[in-house]
Amino acid sequence: MFRHDLTASEWFTADDSVLGVALVFPLQGPAGIFGPTCELCARLAAEEVNRDGGVLGRELRLVPVDGSGAPGEVAGHVEALVDLGVVQGVTGWHISSVRQALAPRIAHRVPYVYTALYEGGEDTAGVFLTSETPRDQLRPAMDLLAHERGVRRWFVVGNDYVWPRRTARAARGYAHRSGGSVAGEVYLPLGTQDFEPVLRRIERSDADGVLMLLVGSDAVRFNRAFAAHGLHARCLRLSTLMDENMLMASGPSATQDLYSTAGFFASLANRDTLDFHGQYAARYGVEAPALGSLGESCYEGVLLLAALLKRAGTLDVSAIGAAAGAVSYEGPRGLLHLRDSHVRQRIYLARADGLDFDVLTELDLRGARP
Repeated sequence: MFRHDLTASEWFTADDSVLGVALVFPLQGPAGIFGPTCELCARLAAEEVNRDGGVLGRELRLVPVDGSGAPGEVAGHVEALVDLGVVQGVTGWHISSVRQALAPRIAHRVPYVYTALYEGGEDTAGVFLTSETPRDQLRPAMDLLAHERGVRRWFVVGNDYVWPRRTARAARGYAHRSGGSVAGEVYLPLGTQDFEPVLRRIERSDADGVLMLLVGSDAVRFNRAFAAHGLHARCLRLSTLMDENMLMASGPSATQDLYSTAGFFASLANRDTLDFHGQYAARYGVEAPALGSLGESCYEGVLLLAALLKRAGTLDVSAIGAAAGAVSYEGPRGLLHLRDSHVRQRIYLARADGLDFDVLTELDLRGARP
């Protein structure tokens, strides 16, 4: 068994018996709403890895890093931990702007497992990705809602950074291929409080579907304002970033006709998901932050990082990349495999039902690519 009674000075000291992993996740700001479940899920995975003997004979120890700051500052903090030899790997959920600042500075030196859904196209050597991209997440969801709900005119509301903007670019093509269009787009700063001008634009656009590309509490405030404005009676919402914590914070009166697409929902009643629920509740109790796709992604990030290192048998990033094609791991979403540095996975469409998600179907991913 490994020790867990380390002092603060020992925690941040390079130690050959420890494999340090920077866990980069949001502690504040709009994404801070799901930061606690990200940390708890990652710690649950680290404890599991350590019970199985650790990684390369070393204890896997998480070093928390606040990923909600300015991208350059976050990247500088993580790079300093790598320079000091405190961490030999990086994982966690953080927005794409942070990933873009971080990857060039550390991915050639230590393996970097990025767990957030993102805009696609990341091919930096040493970066491995566990979550969804628009082609396999958004494309089939928009196709299905066009076919089943007759959505033809979409309006995009997103935060103003790379993930929403590039996802919206893809959404224009997806809408066109199903006989529709994007009637308008608005991009707002992270932390936006007032959505009234956006709601008026949506109303004037005659949109019958709103694509939400908002992060955390921004999405919560938008949901509440959307419902208060009465727009839920005339157009549905689709989000690719809406977990159970955000749903509960929005409240049941603000989630009517709200759809979410993701690779994991806590309400999936299969053996792997139920086992994960049991482990999480046994470790943290029934009052712990709700499980959702964003926290679960951090659990998988730790598992994948451990699997990559074990398969390569070394910390060398080039060797890890060369062996990555043979890497698989088993978690709450079953047995998953890497292909082209991305995890291949099942994606689902769910509809909000009060404070929970009703999973409607597994989406058809034929022809999907990262």
